[in-house]
Amino acid sequence: MNNSLLYLRHAELLRDKVSSFHNYPFHLPAVRTLERLVFEKQVTFLVGENGTGKSTLLESIAAAWGFNPEGGTLNFSFNTRPSHSILHEFIRIARGTQRPKDGFFLRAASYYNVASYIDQLDEEPGGPPIRNSYGGKSLHEQSHGESFFAAFIHRFRGRGLYILDEPEAALSPLRQMSLLVRLHELVQQNSQFIIATHSPILMSYPNADILLLEGEGIRQVALEETEHYTVTKAFMNDREGMLNELLSPE
Repeated sequence: MNNSLLYLRHAELLRDKVSSFHNYPFHLPAVRTLERLVFEKQVTFLVGENGTGKSTLLESIAAAWGFNPEGGTLNFSFNTRPSHSILHEFIRIARGTQRPKDGFFLRAASYYNVASYIDQLDEEPGGPPIRNSYGGKSLHEQSHGESFFAAFIHRFRGRGLYILDEPEAALSPLRQMSLLVRLHELVQQNSQFIIATHSPILMSYPNADILLLEGEGIRQVALEETEHYTVTKAFMNDREGMLNELLSPE
């Protein structure tokens, strides 16, 4: 799937409409220097240190596409607590020539609200229960990790645009590897993923673009260039030495 066939081709910040880059969210490193974020692969990872603006940028892209800022499908319209930024109002997206048949915005921070909304809808009369699309069981009756994985396995149907914010938050390393398998299945079904993550396991997906958000802006890097990879590798290769350095009294 080349760039022209991707569902989401780029996201552009309308800089001339921004009155000040000193106020939230425009002062965030990922936003302050943003002009156009181009997507060239079916899988794109946004990585960087906490506070660089990964989640805020991802949220704005999802909202500009039409997703509920708290997560879910395009049909979800609940509003538990307005906490999203106004950034989406300054983002212009370019859609591809093909339209996705499916889509989901998964936010680890507000997935509980999505689960509650599904239960609320299922209490209303008429139509099959929505939980049937998530394995037939209330997401609240599963562990946090199980409920995450239920969406990946049952709700994601392929030919979709999937925007994921830290999907590894509730997943064990083994489950993260299982998520890679499911991601690959969906990629082969003409799906596109944009994922904000701290997980070196997820970032290892082959032929993906890794975009590093830092103070100077956004640049493409290899997995081995990310701090997530180098720090994890250094720690595991010399665990005792790293622990001695970290825990020794000054």
